[in-house]
Amino acid sequence: MSVLDTSVLGTGEGTTVRGKTSAAAAKPAATRARAESATVAPARSADDPPATLPVRPGEDPWTAAEVAELEQELQSDAATLRAEIHASEEAVSGLMRDSGDGAGDDQVDAGTKNISREHEMSLAANAREMLEQTERALVRLAGTAFGLCESCGQPIGKARVQAFPRATLCVQCKQKQERR
Repeated sequence: MSVLDTSVLGTGEGTTVRGKTSAAAAKPAATRARAESATVAPARSADDPPATLPVRPGEDPWTAAEVAELEQELQSDAATLRAEIHASEEAVSGLMRDSGDGAGDDQVDAGTKNISREHEMSLAANAREMLEQTERALVRLAGTAFGLCESCGQPIGKARVQAFPRATLCVQCKQKQERR
């Protein structure tokens, strides 16, 4: 499967959008009713295999190995993002320190320093948002909400979740969101 397969991933899933809204926070009663009536596995206990995650009709059920691989990938991503955030914050700190001794710099030098600082701050903010999404996916994976669309309550789809584990919307709901 290609990473660019929009039938699985949707479009724009990995981009950062300012002013995001939480679909889960403002879920209407009809959506909650659909979510409750969706084919959802019962809450997992420590003895239950994690293969009870929801899937779309026609998809193979999740295996314990697939869920463990997904969890490991999310944990690895979280560790990588924490390291990126730390590196970006140190770079911004260094750039802030260097911006104070700009006596004798011309306008181009000052502008270059500002652009570098803004770029590092943007990278750190993006990494923080991705870390938040990753940690949220880990919490959902431990509970019963993982693999369900936060908008319509239907299963997101195994292939989509495997390609983008932080997905919270099914392809149809993600496309609707992007059209707005």
